Amino acid sequence: GGIEFPYNVITPAIKNKKNIVTANKALLAEKGKEIFRLAKDYDVRIGFEAAVAGGIPIIKALREGLVANEIKKIYGILNGTTNYILTSMYVEGKSFQQALKEAQEKGYAEADPSLDINGTDAAHKISILASLSFGGFVDFSQVYIEGIDKIEILDIELGRELGYTLKLLAIAKTHGEDVEIRVNPTFLPSWHPLSKVDGVFNAVMVEGNNVGETMFYGRGAGGLPTASAVISDIISIGKSITNNLGIELEITSMDWKHKDLNLTKVKDFYTRYYLRFAVPDITGILAKIASVLAQYNISIAAVIQKEKVLKLQKETTEKVVPLVILTHTASENNIQLAIKEIVANKYSIEKPVIIRVEDEERGI
Repeated sequence: GGIEFPYNVITPAIKNKKNIVTANKALLAEKGKEIFRLAKDYDVRIGFEAAVAGGIPIIKALREGLVANEIKKIYGILNGTTNYILTSMYVEGKSFQQALKEAQEKGYAEADPSLDINGTDAAHKISILASLSFGGFVDFSQVYIEGIDKIEILDIELGRELGYTLKLLAIAKTHGEDVEIRVNPTFLPSWHPLSKVDGVFNAVMVEGNNVGETMFYGRGAGGLPTASAVISDIISIGKSITNNLGIELEITSMDWKHKDLNLTKVKDFYTRYYLRFAVPDITGILAKIASVLAQYNISIAAVIQKEKVLKLQKETTEKVVPLVILTHTASENNIQLAIKEIVANKYSIEKPVIIRVEDEERGI
């Protein structure tokens, strides 16, 4: 685990011509550029199947099975802890804190689960997959990361009414020369295969230009699944050595001369949105919010308004209820500008809840 210590162990090992097998996704996501270039200089192989999705052979699939494809996009449920928590909230109606406590009691979450909960673990993994798929290195500091610690059961229930299931989704997709990489809570249509991935299981959906959509599913963590991937790398490297295969065959999907990937800025994200406002229970508030959204070219797809009184962080004498708006595809920049104006005008008593939505409108 960690970054600096294993980096200081691995780099001299590479210089001593030692092949490397690692399950350390943080190390490869944040120091991979230096490690892989050093490995090429010293003709050393790096095995890292266990670094992403545990026992699921997604690295080998991208390197070998899908090598004839131009990868268009990757959607992944890459963290078992957060998936277990969201499943408990969706199926059993538990609060975030209740689900987290249960995950810790069952050993699915660490005593300090922050890297899982805040999305960093999944972001490390999707960064590695993006590097393999798109032929360049990822500046991890530029990856957009949003965790699940602020998710409320109310939004999961309202999302269900709209036909959606909430997942912490790791996303990587191309837009011309740019690559969008992000991790955030995402509503998926309840019919979608990734919505059916429950508990501690992981799944990765990869779309190639020739093969179309493929999905890889299995145990993403745990001693035995991880060991399975580690042994696979050891045997693969051993075969390469005994058969006198060059290192280039080991890294066919990595373009070592490629510049760093150009990551899409947050303001340029373009998707659908679930917006939940805390509004005064008065006539005309929906029309006012809709008017602001229209000013920023945001079209409304569906609306849910409940009479349930919300508990607010600050005291108010007004009766405040939830108002949910599902938008058509819109830009992140316009969403944020509209939200700022809505809050400034006090159409929403508190800062609205914003959850991104991926569905058939965008061809998922």
